[in-house]
Formats: sequence, structure tokens, C-alpha cells
Amino acid sequence: MSDVTPTVSAETPGQRRPWLSPIARRRLQIFRASRRAHVSLWLFTLLFAVSLGAELIANDKPLVMQYQGDWYVPLLVDYPETDFGGFLPTTTDYRDPFVRKQIERHGWALWPPVPFSYQTLDRDIQGPVPSPPSLRHWLGTDDQGRDVFARVLYGFRLSVAFALALTVGSIVLGVLIGGVQGYYGGKVDLFGQRLIEIWSGLPVLFLLIILASLVEPNVWWLLGIMLLFSWLGLVDIVRAEFLRARNLEYVRAARALGLPSRLIMWRHVLPNAMVATLTFIPFLFTGAITTLTALDFLGFGLPPGSPSLGELVAQGKNNLQAPWLGITAFLSLSVMLSLLVFIGEGLRDSFDPRHIVGASAATASSTRALP
Repeated sequence: MSDVTPTVSAETPGQRRPWLSPIARRRLQIFRASRRAHVSLWLFTLLFAVSLGAELIANDKPLVMQYQGDWYVPLLVDYPETDFGGFLPTTTDYRDPFVRKQIERHGWALWPPVPFSYQTLDRDIQGPVPSPPSLRHWLGTDDQGRDVFARVLYGFRLSVAFALALTVGSIVLGVLIGGVQGYYGGKVDLFGQRLIEIWSGLPVLFLLIILASLVEPNVWWLLGIMLLFSWLGLVDIVRAEFLRARNLEYVRAARALGLPSRLIMWRHVLPNAMVATLTFIPFLFTGAITTLTALDFLGFGLPPGSPSLGELVAQGKNNLQAPWLGITAFLSLSVMLSLLVFIGEGLRDSFDPRHIVGASAATASSTRALP
């Protein structure tokens, strides 16, 4: 349930957005009236924007450096070790004591705030790993000596990007299959529903585990395997909207004029179906993240070494003597999923016809009250 009942005030002329339709403006007002959803959208956008620049915050390479009068950008270019006085033409390891002494002697380097990437092994830790939070490692290290903050930062970006790609693919398949079923109806709908009922009756998690274990771990393979099932939650909603819209008068008129079915579906029916689809997107997004986390936790998800929040949960379970691992994983997932749920609630309210009518009436009464 949403935290507030949306109340909308009339817009002044300076606040109007002429590029939006009246209904779109009312929906935007209702969404902004839900403070929890509005703040959650800004917070989630801010967190994702920060994660996009993860290399600028947590990295084991200097952002920029000067050596013997020449400028280098190790963050973007892999330089050979011979450029800095080494003997092998291999990629420079900037954490090598010899390389660091050479840079300090003949130039300078600007390091990110956290000088560790998600896969950097800190061999200078004093004591056993996992090590607790400190000034060197803000959230401690995992059982391999990798910085937890860096892995959470990169893992957040990877989870959101993966869920975004999976959500887009699910929308395409769900709208396409549900639209064809709903628009044509009859035997097409009947046959399609039987196939979907059989497909949705399969144990999805077990099939994902089996399929993921048959192929070499790969992000694209995992995305394709999860896409086989992720569209099932959306197809029924789109099908219902197309079944409702196919009998409307303007759709019948378009058929009578001889317009092609694909044009009617795309131009006249799909816009109405997208209203329900948009309200479902945040929850589809949340499901994609939780499924990826579950597979990573079980060891059937992303390739080993990937910045995975599910792997961090597994490390928290396996290292109960290091509570910061489990607490960090729990808080990261809780914040991410809670923000998405709050955004979804706000979208659901903003597309609710009852709220649209109420907002319209409130706007009209406020306008009449103006001198």
C-alpha cells in the first residue's frame, strides 16, 4: 500500500509542462505527491549513478599520473611495465612495491578514494581474513582478502544492469506474446494459454539451476536462460488489456477501414496496454534482482569472481565469525529492493484511474476557486 493518499494541487502557468498531455501531467503530479515513491526514485537514481562511476571510486589503478614528465591515464589505458622502469612488457601492476617506488621517485599519481577494485587481493592485511572494517577497508574484507565496499559498489551496478536488460527482454516477449493472444483471441488465445500454463507449471528455479550447471558460467548465457521464464508474469496482464481493447469502438472502426492488424495493434491497442505494463516494471525489476541473487547464493549464477551480492550473502553464511559480511549484504539488498518496491507503489497509484479522476476533480475545483 502506498504511504499517502495522493492529493494534487493545481499547477501554476509557470509549472506547466506543455510537452506532456494533461493525463501525463496528472500522473506525474500524483507520483510526486507520494513522497516515499518520489524520494525513493531520486535515491535509487543517485545510487545507480554513483555505481556507474565505480572505477573512479574504487580501483587498484591510479586515475591519472605523471611519470618523467609524461602524462598517463591508467584507468583507461593498459601500459606495459617497461614504461615505468620494469623489465617485462606485461601489464603494469600498480600495487607492486617496485612500480610504486618508481612512480614516487619520478612523478606522482592520483589514486581513487578506495585503492582496491572488486577483485583486488590485499596481501598486506595484518591478521587473518575476513578482516573487520577499518580505515583501510571501510566495510572490511571477505574470506579472500577482497574489499567488501568495492564488491558492493560494483555488485550494485552489475545487479541493476543485469535486471534492466532482463526486464527489457521480458517486456518485449511479454507484450508480443500477450498482445498476439489478446488481439486475435479464439484458437490462437486458447492454444497459447495452454502452452503458457504448461510452461509456467514447470519448477522454474530448479530448471534454472539445471540449465546454468550445463553451460560454462557466463553473463549472457545466464541472461538468456532467465529470459526463458521471466516474461510469464507479464503476459497475462498484456493479454487482458488487449482482450479488453480489441472490442472498443475505435479499434472496430480501424478494422472496418481495412487497416492491417499489426498497425492497429501497434498504434491503437498497445498504448492502452502499456499503462498496466509500466506499473508492473518495478516489480519485474525486483524479481530479476532476487532471482540473480538466489542463483549466485547457490553457486549457479555469475562466473566466479564476479562482484555478486549473492556471493556476499553466501560468504556471510559461511563466515558467521565475520558478521559485517552478512549485515552488509542484507542492508545492500534491503535498500535496493525497498526503493524499487516504493517506486512501484508510486507508479501503480499514478496510473490508477480512480486517482486520475480524483486528481482531475481536485484540479478543476482549484481552478474554479482562482480569482
